[in-house]
Amino acid sequence: MTDKQPILLVRQIDELRRHVAAWKADGLRVGLVPTMGALHEGHASLVRLAQKDADRVIVSLFVNPKQFNDRTDLANYPRTEDTDRELVTELGAHMLYAPATEELYPSGFATSIVVEGPAIPLEGAHRPGHFAGVATVVCKLFNQVRPHSAVFGEKDFQQLAVLRRMVRDLDMDVEIIGAPTVREKDGLALSSRNSRLSADDRRKASALYRAMTNAVDAIEGGADIAGTLNRTQAAILEDGFEKIDYLALVGAEDLQPMDERDRDGRLVGAAFLGGVRLIDNLTVKGPRR
Repeated sequence: MTDKQPILLVRQIDELRRHVAAWKADGLRVGLVPTMGALHEGHASLVRLAQKDADRVIVSLFVNPKQFNDRTDLANYPRTEDTDRELVTELGAHMLYAPATEELYPSGFATSIVVEGPAIPLEGAHRPGHFAGVATVVCKLFNQVRPHSAVFGEKDFQQLAVLRRMVRDLDMDVEIIGAPTVREKDGLALSSRNSRLSADDRRKASALYRAMTNAVDAIEGGADIAGTLNRTQAAILEDGFEKIDYLALVGAEDLQPMDERDRDGRLVGAAFLGGVRLIDNLTVKGPRR
C-alpha cells in the first residue's frame, strides 16, 4: 500500500487549466513530463527530475497518432493506463493528464508545427512526419499547461534537440530539461517498446549498446570514423539485428554528420530486432586541448 495522496486524473483541458491556475495563484512552480504511457523506470527518473525543479508535477499520457507514420506501430504501442496511474501516484506526481484523442485533435483540426534543422536527418529521414507530430502535440501541451519546465529523456536525443529548437524559435516561456538515459543492467536503454521483444530477442538486444560503446571507445581513441561505423554496423547485424536504419556520428547541437572528432558529438543509432525498432545514443567526447 502507498501513503501517497490520490493523484488527480484529468481528461479535459478546462479542468486541467483550473488546477494549474490555482497552483500558480499560490505561487507554485509547475513542471510537465509528457509521455505516451507504458511507463517504466526511465519515465520515473523524469518525474523525479521534474520534482527537483517544480512544486507541482503533471504527467501527461497520450499516445499521439500524429507522430506515427506506421499504423501497425500505432496499433501495437502498449497502453497501460491503470498501471501508469499507480506508478505516478507512488512517485508523488500531482496530476495525470490523459486526454482522449478528440480532446487534443477535435474535428477540423488543421494545424501542424514543422521544425526543420535538427528534425531533418536520422529519424526525420526514416519516419516522415514524425517530428511534425511530436512538435505539434508538445506545442499543444505547452499551451494547455503553460508549465515553467518540461522534462524529456536523452534516449530520444534528436527529439530533445528538435523541441529545444522549437522553444527557442517560437519564444516559448518554458525551460526544457534533459534527463540522462536509464538502462538495464546489460546496457539496453529502457523503452516502452522493449516489452514487445521476445525473450530470445531481449537477450540479443544489448548488442546494440555494446557495439555502440565499442565504437565510441574506438573513435575517442583516434580510429577512423567511417571505418569504425562500418565495422559497428556489421557487428550489430551479426548479433541478430535484422536491419539498421542509421548509425552516425553527429554534432551534439546541429545533428549534422561529423567527418572528424573536432568537437563533442553524439553516436546515434536505430535498428530493428524481431520487428521492434530500437534507438540509442552515446556521447563522443571531442579532443581536449
